[in-house]
Amino acid sequence: MVKLILSNEKMVTLKRGNKTITRSELDYQTNKGMYDFRGFKLEQDVVKEVKEVVTENVVPLKKKRKTRKKKDEQVDLETN
Repeated sequence: MVKLILSNEKMVTLKRGNKTITRSELDYQTNKGMYDFRGFKLEQDVVKEVKEVVTENVVPLKKKRKTRKKKDEQVDLETN
């Protein structure tokens, strides 16, 4: 097998989650199906979605109170 080293290769950046890799464009075009299967996408295509929070429809949550037995009742039960 003969490897050719091209000095003017165009590099492509691929991203999956927080992992970023750089590969030659020729390698990417050859193995595009495998990169897509493994979840890598071109960095130019990855767009972060920003959701705007609408404060008009937000309902504040009620905090749950922890219920516990009174100490007097526990002592009365132990003495019986």
